[in-house]
Amino acid sequence: MRVLVIGGGGREHTLCWKISQSPRVDEIFCIPGNGGIEKVAICRELPYEKDFSSLISFVRREKIDFTVVGPEAPLVGGIVDQFEKEGLKIFGPSRKAARLEGSKVYAKQFMKKYGIPTAEFETFSDLKKAIDYIDEQKEPLVVKADGLAGGKGSIVTRSKEEAIEAARQLMEDKIFGSAGERIVVEKRLKGEELSFFVITDGVSFKVLVSSRDYKPAYDGDKGPNTGGMGSYSPAPLRPSLFKKIINRVVIPTLEGMKKEGTPYKGVLYLGLMIHSGEPKVLEYNCRFGDPETQVILPRLFNDIMELFQAVDKQRLDAVDLKWRSHATTCVVLASKGYPGSYEKGKPIEGLDNLTRIRNVFAFCAGVKRENGRFLTNGGRVVGITGMGKNLKESIETAYRAVKKISFEGMHYRRDIGYKGLVS
Repeated sequence: MRVLVIGGGGREHTLCWKISQSPRVDEIFCIPGNGGIEKVAICRELPYEKDFSSLISFVRREKIDFTVVGPEAPLVGGIVDQFEKEGLKIFGPSRKAARLEGSKVYAKQFMKKYGIPTAEFETFSDLKKAIDYIDEQKEPLVVKADGLAGGKGSIVTRSKEEAIEAARQLMEDKIFGSAGERIVVEKRLKGEELSFFVITDGVSFKVLVSSRDYKPAYDGDKGPNTGGMGSYSPAPLRPSLFKKIINRVVIPTLEGMKKEGTPYKGVLYLGLMIHSGEPKVLEYNCRFGDPETQVILPRLFNDIMELFQAVDKQRLDAVDLKWRSHATTCVVLASKGYPGSYEKGKPIEGLDNLTRIRNVFAFCAGVKRENGRFLTNGGRVVGITGMGKNLKESIETAYRAVKKISFEGMHYRRDIGYKGLVS
């Protein structure tokens, strides 16, 4: 079998790495890939976010049997619909189903319609009305761009002034372009965040192991939100809470999608806030998380292609997911200035040495390879995942490996995973 993976980040490196272990797979391609993915897949530069004609021609020319989509933009853009129209096998939700991530306004209205717990909210397409609403509120607010913003469109504020400024930046300054033409203003929830993933074939679903993501750029959850500075698995999850998430969130979401006429197939990623044992949805995502994938897939025993093909054939209920009991921790090494502006082209030292260290995985994101050297090529550069018999050991393994990597301006959080030790 010949498999194509769409995307070029740490999530896609992890997917390629896991797919390469499948006895079903003979060759892996990745578009566009990166300097680390080149070790396990043939990388090609082609447009993949909106114009899918070149991709479809490539798939036919290279006789690709199955395509796996990593990032959200092509899913929201309708890549699955286009491929299926051409009779091509692909893993991911349809364009209409992907609106759960593609439009925060749609997602919040969907949750309200189907009684799915989430923060109180209002939506706006007029800046003055948004400011008037914010001015009336007494509690801290979160201001969200309606459209895709690379994981940075959710602005957590501490005062009315900050919330009004966030609304202005999104709607007037258009810091995320057309994504901010409409906004959601919601009450800020308190508690602990939890990433909860299910894989579904539109009929049945399976739950992936729990994990927790770290969005803020700096230690102690300080600084601006990023695409994710690290993660760990498993995250503490009591049986009573698990049951509530399934019954109050997962089942109503999947049943609601069926009622909307857009049954969901693929991975559904629920960003949850847990307070006093009660779950509320912060956001939906229509794909594997990044960097949660870097801690989830190393724990998966199953052949991942068996899983993807079972979704395609609507036979997921026949698959028995098996997981390693080990814990995993991923620490993201980022460029100086991220998530703001940053420089590229900084030499990365020590990456090759990590391949010889047991229970350590280096998943490249913003990395390119020139003249045999690894260079930085993005904000999040590489995710270092450590595995251990428990969370403490996995944290120690990850940070020992981090110390072997260096590049100019490298910064990372030094507290990834520690919440899990005290929960």
